[in-house]
Parts: sequence; structure tokens; C-alpha cells
Amino acid sequence: MLSSKKKYIVNGNSGIKAQIQFADQKQEFNKRPTKIGRRSLSRSISQSSTDSYSSAASYTDSSDDETSPRDKQQKNSKGSSDFCVKNIKQAEFGRREIEIAEQEMPALMALRKRAQGEKPLAGAKIVGCTHITAQTAVLMETLGALGAQCRWAACNIYSTLNEVAAALAESGFPVFAWKGESEDDFWWCIDRCVNVEGWQPNMILDDGGDLTHWIYKKYPNMFKKIKGIVEESVTGVHRLYQLSKAGKLCVPAMNVNDSVTKQKFDNLYCCRESILDGLKRTTDMMFGGKQVVVCGYGEVGKGCCAALKAMGSIVYVTEIDPICALQACMDGFRLVKLNEVIRQVDIVITCTGNKNVVTREHLDRMKNSCIVCNMGHSNTEIDVASLRTPELTWERVRSQVDHVIWPDGKRIILLAEGRLLNLSCSTVPTFVLSITATTQALALIELYNAPEGRYKQDVYLLPKKMDEYVASLHLPTFDAHLTELTDEQAKYLGLNKNGPFKPNYYRY
Repeated sequence: MLSSKKKYIVNGNSGIKAQIQFADQKQEFNKRPTKIGRRSLSRSISQSSTDSYSSAASYTDSSDDETSPRDKQQKNSKGSSDFCVKNIKQAEFGRREIEIAEQEMPALMALRKRAQGEKPLAGAKIVGCTHITAQTAVLMETLGALGAQCRWAACNIYSTLNEVAAALAESGFPVFAWKGESEDDFWWCIDRCVNVEGWQPNMILDDGGDLTHWIYKKYPNMFKKIKGIVEESVTGVHRLYQLSKAGKLCVPAMNVNDSVTKQKFDNLYCCRESILDGLKRTTDMMFGGKQVVVCGYGEVGKGCCAALKAMGSIVYVTEIDPICALQACMDGFRLVKLNEVIRQVDIVITCTGNKNVVTREHLDRMKNSCIVCNMGHSNTEIDVASLRTPELTWERVRSQVDHVIWPDGKRIILLAEGRLLNLSCSTVPTFVLSITATTQALALIELYNAPEGRYKQDVYLLPKKMDEYVASLHLPTFDAHLTELTDEQAKYLGLNKNGPFKPNYYRY
């Protein structure tokens, strides 16, 4: 997916501090306005995380009052007000959800025990912008146990679990997020994390690149003290490569998205389970016999297709990459152009990371009651803005489900206004997120503790050794027993008995 890669090797110590390769890509960084105003932010900014035509309150739990959290005066039990959440009184419920998540995140819990004594993140001041869920809470509390101070905002205006945000705020974490933020709220929350008197971040953990973008545009001098960036999404990684190509990346960055443990597990297995959950919760539909087109056959697309095929759906695939296209064909899916099947399919799912994959022309040609949704990080894949015209009527069916009605009575069912379906409309498997979260934690530890000069101002890929370590931490859950190489076998293969077991160019 990433082109023009240059690979370098940096020799370090064994374990985490091992070989690193990094890449460069020929793209330009997305430019955005930086002006803040509570009601006047430009409609053009951050289409990856917000939508110009969103109705923030419409996705908020009806049991909550309509007062903006920004207008509330709240304190936790310790008297702190350095947070902004929907309702601090929900903290007890959020704590229970976090405790459940801990049971399915064995590697993070093991990391707490193994590294807590030495506090490898002592002195780290991490500012984060990710989905705020129970799984993220376990990661944040692990970072805290390892010595870090954290301030956090949400990378998606609909994925925050209000009760979890409340639990984190009650525990003393400065969290600024709630489900159903407006576009202005979104940037305000990020700014509250970054712009605080007497506290300056020295590490960034980002998902989508919005936090990194905000600091570059509003507080560029902060990068003098920031040691590195850890980014986990396709969108955010592309933006880092754009910065690197333009010579504007002034700190090292870790590309977590393209690590094996993220791409082959989170992207594939997480989406394989959560696509069905999101569709079922929002539409109550039966999948057997339904005709579905999945746009994109990367790891996310593979997971979606496998799940729908197993449920008896007839699945079509669109692709631009001949390698991914051949994989789809060999897996038993018919490769088509979207125009060829748009009139007959019952569900359209996008997962390309691109923009305008489903255009107004496609939407006009869809059959009555066709379901349209997105499984990519950005809300740019479906041209939702083109549906905000006088001749079309929008009708809210339930939370995050809209009918868009044409003058002749035809309607489509649009989910989450084109945003990420699984985290907006359902939940995701905790165990898989444990793999990604552990990779993020180790990447933060590596960048923070790396001696000066080990990493230059570029984007680095994680070493195989780190991927293998993360995987090994999760194997005991399955009572799995790895086979060990004999000295003779290791010599024959030219490997260290303790790994890494595959070269950097190996494709799993």
C-alpha cells in the first residue's frame, strides 16, 4: 500500500531495541485551517474525523441531558476538574467495563507486571488522540503504571464510551471526550489536551493524525521537546509520510499500522467479527442470501468478506490492486467494478482508505433499502455531502441509522453518516485490540528510551522481534505451546533460536 519505500537497518540491543526499518512516501501533507472558534471552525477541516453536516446531539444517549459538557462544572471525588466528559457520575459503570476488558488483554496486564518495577516511561508525558473505549482505558492505565503522565482526547466524535471516559476522569486522567461531539468540540478537546499551563507533552500517540496536525499548526515549538510520534491508522501513517517527504517531520515516528501484529490481527480478525455486529445492531438484518459488495480487499476487506460469506451472503469485491484482486478471486469472490453491481446489491461496504469511492451517481442508482456503510478510518469514502441537497429528505430511524429518501420514494439506509461502522455502531473484540495496544505501548517505550541519534526525523517500521514478542505474550491465553528449534535446525536455517524467525521482507 505504501510506495517508494527505502529500507534502512539500525542496529540496537536485543529485544525491543532491535532492528528497525523505515519508509518514505511521495505525498504532500494535507493542509488545514488552524483558527479556533467555538462556533466558527471551517467546514473543510478534518473530514477524517468529523462531518460538516453532523448532528452531534442525535447520537447521544437519550437518557442524557442535552447540556454540552463544555458548559458543565464537574469534579471527580478528588476535587479535580481537569477533564471534560458527559457525566462523571457514570464512572462506576465505566470502571466495570474496564475490569471486563482487562480479562481479555493479557499482554498489557503482563507488561504492567514485568515493567512496573523499572518504570520505563517515568518522566514521559504522553498526549493521546484515539478511540476512547474500555480497551483504550486499559492501555492508558498501563502507561500510567509504567510511569507516564497522560492527557487524552477522542479521534472520532461517535466512538467514545461516555461511562469509560468518566471512569478515567475519576481515576485522575485528564480526558476530554464524549459521544456526539460537534466539529468545534472535537478540536476544542484536542486543544485542551495540548494547551495546558505547566505541562508539555514529550510523546504523541495518535490515531488518524489529527493530534499531530493540530500541534504542527498551533504549537510547532512543542516539537522541540517531543521525542517521537506513534501512529496506528492508515490515514495517520500516510500523513506522516507526507510530512517526511516534504521535509517537515521534525521528530521520529513509529508506523504501528503496518506492523504485523496490527495489520494481520486487528485489521483482519477485528473487522471479521465487528462488521456483522455493527450491521446487525443497526439494521436487524439477516445476511443469508443478501448480495453485498465490499470495496477494497486489504486486510479489513478480507475480514469483512470472510464473515459475510460464512453467513451465506453473496459477496462481490472491487479492487484497484491486481495482487489483492487475485487474492479475492482465489478466495472465491467475484471481482467487479462497482457500476456493474450497484443496482442489484443489498449492502455496500467501503474499506479502501480512499475518497469518493461511493459517489452520488452510485447512490442515485442503488436499489430501494440498500444499506451503505464504511469500515475505513476516514469518513471520506462515501460522498455523504452530496446527499445534503434540497430534493432529498433525511429521516432518522434510530441512533446512527438514517433513511435518505429520493423524490420517487426510493430510500437508502446510511449508517453512522459514513463514519467507521464498528466503533461508531457496535463494539470490537477486546482480545484483538490487546495485540494492537501492546504494540503501541512497546513503541512508546522504545522511542522514549532510545538514545539520541538512534532514530532520525523519519517514519520507522517496527522490528520483527517486537511483533514476535507481542504475539508471544498472547499465546498463553490459548494454552499454546511453541516448538523450539534445535541448535542443528537453527544453524541450518541461519536463525537465532530466539528469533526473529522471518526476514523483514517476509509477507505473512
